[in-house]
Amino acid sequence: MHLLVGLGNPGPSYQNTRHNAGFLALEAIHSHYAFPAWKSQYKGLTSKGSIGPHSVLLLQPHTFMNLSGQSVQAAATFYKIAPSHIWVFHDELDIASGALKYKLGGGDAGHNGLKSITGALGANYHRLRLGIGRPTPPLNAADYVLQSYSRPELEALDALLTKLVPALPDLLVQPQQTLAKLGNNKA
Repeated sequence: MHLLVGLGNPGPSYQNTRHNAGFLALEAIHSHYAFPAWKSQYKGLTSKGSIGPHSVLLLQPHTFMNLSGQSVQAAATFYKIAPSHIWVFHDELDIASGALKYKLGGGDAGHNGLKSITGALGANYHRLRLGIGRPTPPLNAADYVLQSYSRPELEALDALLTKLVPALPDLLVQPQQTLAKLGNNKA
């Protein structure tokens, strides 16, 4: 089984903010693959289904970003999912809006959601880094990630997810090769 985690913050005030890129990605996956209704479990929302031949648990932690590891660890422990089968979708300041980079393991680059997950599970999990770009001064990163997407940014994210989501059956087996075929394999 694979665990696909979308990072974000719960509640309507955060719904379309840049920091909720992971939640938006999971909503697209949930819809595309016709997963069953979300359930409240493991300090978040979950839905269990299939992506191609793969059994998958979707998880949106509702612990707020800084404590995401609590939710991910609870789900991974219950289903006995190794970090090598955990895929985290998250916002990334160092990547242009609408772009994607894949990474296995590594540091958290100051992302508190990743820091929490790494603290709970170690660093050897997959990261799908959804670009949101950097803020223009004087705006700081903390304020920027909590602002709503602009219309062009949301359109760019939607275009990216429209390509990425149907490719997930292959991505879960060969991430770098699959993203290279999509034209988005930048490690």
